[in-house]
Amino acid sequence: MGEEIVPDRAGAALELSGVGVRVSGRWLIGEIDWRAGYGEHWVILGPNGAGKTTMLSVAASVRHPTTGTAHVLGHRLGRVDLRELRGHIGLVAASQGLVDEALMEEEHATAHTVVLTGHTGTAAPLWDRYGPAEHERAHRLLAELGCKDLAERPFGVCSQGERARIRVARALMADPAIVFLDEPSAGLDLPAREDLIVAVEDLARARPELTTVTVTHHLEEVPATTTHALLMREGRVLTAGAVGEVLTGAWLSECFGRPLALDRVEGRWYVRALRV
Repeated sequence: MGEEIVPDRAGAALELSGVGVRVSGRWLIGEIDWRAGYGEHWVILGPNGAGKTTMLSVAASVRHPTTGTAHVLGHRLGRVDLRELRGHIGLVAASQGLVDEALMEEEHATAHTVVLTGHTGTAAPLWDRYGPAEHERAHRLLAELGCKDLAERPFGVCSQGERARIRVARALMADPAIVFLDEPSAGLDLPAREDLIVAVEDLARARPELTTVTVTHHLEEVPATTTHALLMREGRVLTAGAVGEVLTGAWLSECFGRPLALDRVEGRWYVRALRV
C-alpha cells in the first residue's frame, strides 16, 4: 500500500489544462481549460454531443485525458492511483448500475444496503467492512435525503425519484470532497425532479466545503444554489465563470444555436425559444 491520498485544499478542487480525449481516431473534446474551487457549485450545460459527459469522466477520475493535464483534488491524473483518488469523489448518474441485477432480485438489496456500498465503492456489499458507525451513517444520510422510511425497502421496487435520492446518499457515504451529478434528473417526473433538486440545494447549504458539479441540458434542472456555470459546444468550452455572467440569453443562444430568452424566478432559471 502506498501513501494515503488526501485532498489537497491549498489549490483548486479541479483544474483541467489543455485537456483532450480521443477515441477511435475521433476527438470527443479538445483544448479544455477549467478550474473549479472548493465549495463551488457548478453546472455544465450544452446540447447533446457537446462533450459534457466525456469531460466529466476526466474530472471524476474515471478516465485519463489523451492530451493536456488534469488535476483532481490537487493530484495529477497519471501520477496517482485512480482507485484511491476516487475514494474522495462521489458520482451520481441515472444510468449507473449501483447494484447487480441478480443481487436486487435474489437478495432484495434494501436502500440501506445500497447506501452502505458507497463506503467501499462496490456494487455488492462487503459486510465485513461495515461496522456500527457505517450502518448509522447510512441511516443518517437516508434521513438527510428525505428517504428515512425507505431504509428497509428493496431498491429494485423504489420509484425512479426515490432511487435518485438514494444514489445521492450513496455518493455521500465516503464523505467525498466533490460530488458529480451526471444528468441526475433523467427519467424523473416533475415531483421527483423537484424533490431531487431540493435535496441537492440542501446538500450545498449543509456542507459549505463540498464542491458539486451537475451536468444537464435543461435549465429547469439547475439548483438555485449553483454558483458557477460552464457552457460546452462541439467538444469545446464556450464560456465559464460566475453563474450571473454565464447564464444569459446571449450565451445560451450561442451555445444551443438558436435565439433563446432566459428568465429567473426565486433563484431558478427558465428558458424559452424566441420567435424570429
